[in-house]
Amino acid sequence: MAVDLLGGDDAPAVVVDGALRAVRTDPDLHLLLVGPTEVADALTGALAPEQRARITVRPARAVVGMADHPTAARAESTVRAAVTAVRDGLADAVVSAGSTGATVTAAALGLGRWSGVRRPALVATLPAVAGPVVLLDVGGTLESGPDTLARHAVLGAAYAAVAHAVAAPRVGLLSVGTEAGKGDRLRRAAGPALATVPLPCGARYVGLVEGFDISLGARADVVVTDGFTGNVLLKAIEGAYAMAGGPPASGGAPRAAALLGVAGTVVVCHGAARPDDVAAGIALAAHLWRRRATDTVSTLLTGLPEDPAPIDTEVAP
Repeated sequence: MAVDLLGGDDAPAVVVDGALRAVRTDPDLHLLLVGPTEVADALTGALAPEQRARITVRPARAVVGMADHPTAARAESTVRAAVTAVRDGLADAVVSAGSTGATVTAAALGLGRWSGVRRPALVATLPAVAGPVVLLDVGGTLESGPDTLARHAVLGAAYAAVAHAVAAPRVGLLSVGTEAGKGDRLRRAAGPALATVPLPCGARYVGLVEGFDISLGARADVVVTDGFTGNVLLKAIEGAYAMAGGPPASGGAPRAAALLGVAGTVVVCHGAARPDDVAAGIALAAHLWRRRATDTVSTLLTGLPEDPAPIDTEVAP
């Protein structure tokens, strides 16, 4: 796993701590630390010799700040170097808590997009009463049109089946009510698009869902929305956990999101990630790679109609 040591609000300290926890928890995990050599040395120096043998370092010093434009991810930046390591076969996955826009842009440019997917989506899995609920997009593409939401419904259905073994996933569109025609212009146009798009893995579109359906999980296994709304909702849920004294005792709190639509395994952690969050992001990347989730989801899209010519406004994530 290629880990961006300088990504995140409190990097590199929390990233180093999270990487330490990940290596100590998973005896089969190997990390490629991308960042300043002295930072990597601080991590390896805290490990036992047998654990240290599972660590390699790729020096890089440039970092893309949270306020920087996504295209600021220069070739020498840590996130671009991590993506390049995957492209060159030196690592199997990328994990970063840095700028989401920079990570998505670096992955799309460095690894390439899947055929038929113009706008990658970040997907998070949330705990619900009836089981896990897959929510997308949570920030990969901030502005979407109905065609993009329909394509993301396909990605979400395939991801739920592959990553979480959900049989015949139920797909819903997030809106302000469940009655047909509810919502703004985007939701009213996207509903018919989702109703007619072919879905993989026996998935079916169940119509509009509301915010509380995400917590219950009784109506849908996959909930689709635009990246702006999804990101706001995800952070509101994180805040609710904090107010309640922490995530559910059963676990499953969304600590990282997988990027779907690029030719590689990429996991994005929250910019304000703590060490446990970084460790969880690394574990998610390892889980997805071991299940060959990215390749399998991409294969499930083969034969489905291409994403039509975009009517969306192309906006950097």
